[in-house]
Formats: sequence, structure tokens, C-alpha cells
Amino acid sequence: MGACLEYKYGNRRSKSKISRLKLKNFFKQFKKVNTEPLERSNIIWSWIGSFIGIMSIAIFHRGVLGDEDLSLVIGSFGASAVLVYGAIHSPLAQPRNLIGGHLLSALVGVISYKLFFGNLLLCSAFAVATSILVMQLTLTLHPPGGATALIAVLGSEHIHNLGFIYVLYPVFTGSLILLVIALIVNNIPKHRAYPDRTLKRKKE
Repeated sequence: MGACLEYKYGNRRSKSKISRLKLKNFFKQFKKVNTEPLERSNIIWSWIGSFIGIMSIAIFHRGVLGDEDLSLVIGSFGASAVLVYGAIHSPLAQPRNLIGGHLLSALVGVISYKLFFGNLLLCSAFAVATSILVMQLTLTLHPPGGATALIAVLGSEHIHNLGFIYVLYPVFTGSLILLVIALIVNNIPKHRAYPDRTLKRKKE
């Protein structure tokens, strides 16, 4: 009887220990992981780059394209700014990904809306899923691209009326401005370099 109870309670302790280990391993996944050094200079230059990048897009769209309410400064540009100014060593932040990801996703988004505009539920899911597929196949994966495709479907009437011009502006013009600013600002300080050429060497 005593041996039976000892086995029973020992088994419970073992299960409890395993559960604690699983829980510990689960929380380890939330450990701080960062591709960029947490240095004051790096943080300041990330702020400067993103500020100038978004401001330049807004000025260009209002002054050149006549976008008075800035409705064409699409939200996915903000997400791209996080990558190209705040995570410059990420493979997803490189020029090919920034430009290619946005352009291909915009094209997918416009085509999706033209095909399925009568069913926004299907259209939204199809646009995002297909844009990811296309970016993966072309090695241009850029997370904000999914938002660019979705905006082509769920955006304002102004965006819908643009049709395929949406790919040219605001998408191409905006992403090109972000890239130009990134190439300038990210290469001013000695400890920053963009694009990240070490990624190409690692692949080789």
C-alpha cells in the first residue's frame, strides 16, 4: 500500500516538474531578440530616418500629387519605415524586398479587387494570401506588402478609382522615397550600413 502511494505521489511530482519545464520553455520564446544594437546612436538615427522618410512621402504626395488629405500616404509605409530604418540588418528590409514586395503586392491587390470586388471577404483574404505567395516565389518577402495588397481592396474610393495606377503611385513613389532616404541616412553613421552586404556573403 505504502509503495503504491509513493509511486502515485512520485508520478504526480514528475508530471508537475514536466509541466513547469514546459512552461519555462514557453516563456523562453519571449526572450529579447534584436537584430540591431540597442545603442543610443542607433536609436536616434532610426528615429531621424523614419521621420524624414515619412515626412518626405507626405510632402511629395501633397505638393506634387495634390493629395491634400494625405489619403495616399498608405499605412504600409509606416510598417516599412520600421524595417528600413529600425531593422536595417533584417533580410526583409533590403532594397529588393522593399521595392519588389510593395510593387508585386500592390499589383496582386488591384487584380484581386477587379476579380472579386463583389465579395470583400473573399477578396481581402485572396489578396493578402496571394501577395505572400508571390513575394515568397520572387524572394521579395516584405511584411508591409501584405498591407499594401489589403489596402488596394479595403481602401477608400479614391484608391479604388486609381486602378493599376495605384501600383505606380502611391506605392512605387512612396517605397522609392523610403529607399532613397534609407540609402542616405543609414550610411551617415559609421556603425550603420545599408543595404546589408553581409547577408549576400552569408548566402554565398
